[in-house]
Amino acid sequence: MNHRIVLPALVLIFVLESCSGFFTAREPDDFITVKGTQFIHNSKPYYYAGTNLWYGCYLGSPGPTGNRERLLRELDSLQALGLMNLRVLAASEESYIKRSVKPAIQKAPGVVDEDLLIGLDFLLAEMEKRHMHAVMYLNNYWEWSGGMAQYNVWANGGEGMDPENPAHGWRAFMLFSAKFYGDRKANEMYRNFVKNIVTRKNSCNGRYYPEDPTIMSWQLANEPRPGPDGPETQANLPTFNRWIDETASYIHSLDTNHLVSTGSEGTIGFAWAEEPYVQAHQFRSIDYVTCHVWPKNWGWFDPLKFEETLPSSEEKALEYIRKHCLLAREMGKPLVMEEFGLARDSAACAPGSPTTARDRYFAKVFSVVYDSARAGSPLAGTNFWTWGGEGKAQHPDNMWRPGDPFLGDPPQEPQGFNSVFYADTTTIRIIREHAFKMMRLGAEDSLYAYYHQP
Repeated sequence: MNHRIVLPALVLIFVLESCSGFFTAREPDDFITVKGTQFIHNSKPYYYAGTNLWYGCYLGSPGPTGNRERLLRELDSLQALGLMNLRVLAASEESYIKRSVKPAIQKAPGVVDEDLLIGLDFLLAEMEKRHMHAVMYLNNYWEWSGGMAQYNVWANGGEGMDPENPAHGWRAFMLFSAKFYGDRKANEMYRNFVKNIVTRKNSCNGRYYPEDPTIMSWQLANEPRPGPDGPETQANLPTFNRWIDETASYIHSLDTNHLVSTGSEGTIGFAWAEEPYVQAHQFRSIDYVTCHVWPKNWGWFDPLKFEETLPSSEEKALEYIRKHCLLAREMGKPLVMEEFGLARDSAACAPGSPTTARDRYFAKVFSVVYDSARAGSPLAGTNFWTWGGEGKAQHPDNMWRPGDPFLGDPPQEPQGFNSVFYADTTTIRIIREHAFKMMRLGAEDSLYAYYHQP
């Protein structure tokens, strides 16, 4: 199917069904702030539904990875669906890991791919035109974009741990990655990069990043953990917590207008324990808390047996969400569920392949999120994982190779496994209906006027 032909019609249908209003001019100082357990935007509560578009800067680049026409179509479609908040990658490091993002934003310490940073500029400039907001993460605990493990190699030399190498495995990799928090030299490199990004001047509109209300928040990293389960991680908690507070405070010193969050998955990143999760997020430098929910990755859900495993997966996921609402209330901070997804039926990857379980799961989760937010809980937003739009896997094994188009699934995962495509019409309808309900809950975001139900 030629998406260039069907996309405008698809977007038009969603716009006509969803709203008959208009976008007003952006206010000069409409930064998102926090008051207690609520986000505030232009003096009103801010609730939202969004998604992850980590590869946005790659599409926006004028270099080899760029496809600005596609990026504009994707942003138009997301806007029409009411998905006005995008979590995006603002850092990647050239990695020794085979299945990592290539090219990387940072080729070596202090050496950047300016085309990809221009791509980030372009993404933010186009999001501003559509009144969207961005959550920008600046590092990665996991292997697929370089991240902490690559900083450790840069700082100390030697061979890094590869989780796909049987001689290493995941536990060894996680311990190796977690060494980053206490490594002074690695953090100097990281902070130099953070400063360059956080204080950057946008080459597309001339606006300095700290002055750009398009940015909602900076995130320390994608899913930072103190390490795997075990005594080594317990011993690392003081170093991990100190890193969180000192790094968040450093970002605030560079940029006084934007929020800062950790990017944490929640209690699973602390061996399911609540106390260390609270301790890591209680600092004044952390403005709001996050959680992620992954039923398949956590062993709850089997896409080959989705009828049998979906009910218990839903029950466990909802309990996880409720737990984090209570913890956020205890800390007096808003909560965002910024990653959640579910595999397609029978672990398929192709656009339009059955999504029976995903649709049921999304509908259940969205219902709980909306009811929770409406009842006054700290849960204020979601970013589902992930948006694939018009992308499609290029190879029979569904694995990404350098030069392939980007999808929401990162390079180490089958392309299309968790992505939501244009062809997934039933999923898209569920997402759209929820997005407009959340916007309406915010007493109509002052940037988006609309007059009737979707």
